[in-house]
Amino acid sequence: MKYIGAHVSAAGGVENVPERAHEIGAKAFALFTKNQRRWEGPPLTKENIKGFKNSCQDLGYSMGQVMPHDSYLINLGHPEEQQLQKSRNAFLDEIQRCEQLGIKLLNFHPGNHLNKISVEECLDRNAESLNWALEKTNGVTAVIENTAGQGTSVGYKFEYLARIIDGVDDKSRVGVCIDTCHAFAAGYDLSTEKGYHKMWNQFEALIGFEYLKGMHLNDSKKECGSRVDRHDNIGEGKIGIKGFELLMKDKRLNDIPMILETPNTERWPEEIELLYDLVD
Repeated sequence: MKYIGAHVSAAGGVENVPERAHEIGAKAFALFTKNQRRWEGPPLTKENIKGFKNSCQDLGYSMGQVMPHDSYLINLGHPEEQQLQKSRNAFLDEIQRCEQLGIKLLNFHPGNHLNKISVEECLDRNAESLNWALEKTNGVTAVIENTAGQGTSVGYKFEYLARIIDGVDDKSRVGVCIDTCHAFAAGYDLSTEKGYHKMWNQFEALIGFEYLKGMHLNDSKKECGSRVDRHDNIGEGKIGIKGFELLMKDKRLNDIPMILETPNTERWPEEIELLYDLVD
């Protein structure tokens, strides 16, 4: 089964998120458990936690259908020790928030080398950061999101994701989220049937479907290989509707959260319906 949803607002408290997801017809959802543009956030209250869990239960959302995103400030491959530790501490807090809420997945970007260390060193620091955080927590899988390769960001090649996974000690608690816009911008042409199958063949060979824990469904405003991260609404960008039809019919992608991050949020109910129509 396909679990399609969107990244919905946590304004007023995380306990409001499941109802907002339900209102747009989502069978999965993403959220920020705190302000994504700040290093620290207020602790979750007992009311937040109980309200979130009860709402998920009442509306039929299992924790396998929920995939939060961590703060945009976090860089687990940061070249400077002080900033690296600051990122690690913030990431640990994000995992602990997921633990409190009963959430099993936490999505993150692998960060930037900032032209101060090599790509390989940055990837290895990501793995070291994950080992540090996972040793201090339980039950939450760290889900690496592929990037578009913009600027000095790492993680836009499947080889890079594989290197991070290879460096993680507890491989049962690491996974991957494939963002369609990022993959396309990085040079994986999933807009055609040939390109689509080539991309997933490479993914299977280098990473393996056992590590695929979620997806972000976004069309791309920019050309394949542009390495520019600009999301577009489904079927209106350079990927086009064919790429999403192939995704929706691909049974290997069943039973994971598939999250819209398209720019026109008012169209999410329409886009969710469109994607489900492509499954048939």
